[in-house]
Amino acid sequence: MSPEDRRTMPLLPLSMVMQLTELTARQIRYYEEHNLIEPVRSEGNRRMFTLDDVDSLLEIRELLDEGINMAGIKKVFAMKSNCVTNSNIATISYAKFRSILRDEIQQVITVQKTSLRQGDLSG
Repeated sequence: MSPEDRRTMPLLPLSMVMQLTELTARQIRYYEEHNLIEPVRSEGNRRMFTLDDVDSLLEIRELLDEGINMAGIKKVFAMKSNCVTNSNIATISYAKFRSILRDEIQQVITVQKTSLRQGDLSG
């Protein structure tokens, strides 16, 4: 079994994912409703999560902590998905992608602070 197969194998119940991610069941269901994760349902209709799902939830939590709203998170996930599925785009590492995203967020924050300061000076 390849490492990728292991990452996509639904192994973890909701209770374990809650402990690993420090998210509530409601938060996890909310992200599922927004198609940010897609847990598999067991025969008893219980959600079973993959390691990739846990990584996505941790990334969502981190992006929220950085001040990005749900619309922004959806765009980030869409960009990631497009980078993976579009073979015409140069492949970059996940770490590089995160670095680029952090730089862009920092630029937006800096511009917002600058414009707020300029507004205070002109008033």
